[in-house]
Amino acid sequence: MLLSRLARVSQEVAATSARSRKIALLAGLFREAEADDVPVVIPYLAGRLPQGRIGVGWKVLSRPIVPAAEPSLTVREVDALLTALGEVSGPGSRAERARLVGELLGASTEDEQRFLSGLLTGEVRQGALDAVAVEGLARATGAPPADVRRAVMLAGSLQSVAAALLADGPGALERFRLTVGRPVLPMLAHSASSVAEAVEKLGACAVEEKLDGIRVQVHRDGDTVRVHTRTLDDITDRLPEVTAAARGLRGERFILDGEVISFDGDGRPRSFQETAGRVGSRVDVAAAAREVPVSPVFFDALFVDGRDLLDLPFTERHAELARLVPEPMRVRRALVSGPGDLGAAEEFLAGTLARGHEGVVAKGLDAPYSAGRRGASWLKVKPVHTLDLVVLAAEWGHGRRTGKLSNLHLGARTSDGGFAMLGKTFKGLTDVMLAWQTERLRELAVDESGYVVTVRPELVVEIAYDGLQRSTRYPAGVTLRFARVIRYREDKRPEEADTVEALLAAHPGVRP
Repeated sequence: MLLSRLARVSQEVAATSARSRKIALLAGLFREAEADDVPVVIPYLAGRLPQGRIGVGWKVLSRPIVPAAEPSLTVREVDALLTALGEVSGPGSRAERARLVGELLGASTEDEQRFLSGLLTGEVRQGALDAVAVEGLARATGAPPADVRRAVMLAGSLQSVAAALLADGPGALERFRLTVGRPVLPMLAHSASSVAEAVEKLGACAVEEKLDGIRVQVHRDGDTVRVHTRTLDDITDRLPEVTAAARGLRGERFILDGEVISFDGDGRPRSFQETAGRVGSRVDVAAAAREVPVSPVFFDALFVDGRDLLDLPFTERHAELARLVPEPMRVRRALVSGPGDLGAAEEFLAGTLARGHEGVVAKGLDAPYSAGRRGASWLKVKPVHTLDLVVLAAEWGHGRRTGKLSNLHLGARTSDGGFAMLGKTFKGLTDVMLAWQTERLRELAVDESGYVVTVRPELVVEIAYDGLQRSTRYPAGVTLRFARVIRYREDKRPEEADTVEALLAAHPGVRP
């Protein structure tokens, strides 16, 4: 498949908000694709590189390259070149990467250059999400959409299902079954603004602690245990205590869903950063385990002793979980009969927050396990943290944000009257906000010489964020987790913005 065809579909998908039109566009693309194109086409549609980050930044891409007059590149040729780019290292690597990027862009048409630049900088935002791609794949191959969704759920990979379907037709879906040892994408939760909203929507439900740990799926087949992350990475060798815990359970063959989390000496959860650092550590695992031990906490059972439990109600799945897993290793929960029992749910949330956890998840008692999807029967409730911060600078956008100031540098006031940068975000910005802030920030600009525009610290913006973590990259020694823009506060002066000291006081468990 030519890259130009993929780039054109990406542009057309971005230009429409109609789901039916997106599906039709993707179906047409999949009909033209070969099975070997799929491992490249699907990640590209979602704005991802199969290789991950490959060390190509804005400076390399900003050099003007005369585009090709006619399209000639195939998606597989581009993938091979980007793989070569990602493998460049050592002395002279910067020059070699620049040469390879020049070679790639020189062989690309203007539309292809625009698409590749967005892909390399993570700015492809055409809305071709996996759920829409599944529908398009089903239409292209004549397979029932529900069967394709289930196959993707069980395979843990849209690419593998697409390749099988395009090669062998709908009959290939029979190959994808729930199997111990092969991870599946986890079920995810939608958000609710409050416990009251969650209980109103679900009725009778279980309200469980939402732990700020690392999601894991634990597979056991006899003495063999494998531990996978929510992205299906195998991290078994990094978590010997989880392997030991799984071997100590009653069942011989099972798949359990849960989290790993680290607790301090008082039994309170350590920061997410500490748990994530431990799970990510590959060197001297034994020493890491002694310094930051983690514990598995399970909340669902997907397969037990030969039985696929995915389609069973949550009540029955939890009964199987309780049969296998002792209570200290299960997530705390409270059963709520409905809106008339809201006091119990509110009390449980208050207790959960007092124990240092980040919120709760309300789960419908009759719901099956919708692996790989955000099921409407799971609703997470977390207190929303907000700050009024000052914009210190902004970065020029790419892709559909080309020509707009996008990524904001956010600062809090310091005790000496200055501002300390806490991180960056482009999340939450609508097209209207992008246009407005570009004009406003250019009025405040003191330096526009590069891709970062430095501005006078006068514009206050309200930011929502999920938490705080230590960071050596920023002067206050901390950074915001998952920051996103709520609104601009032109009614506030910069001296009314929040301070670093107030931020640290609101998060006593995090210290620079």
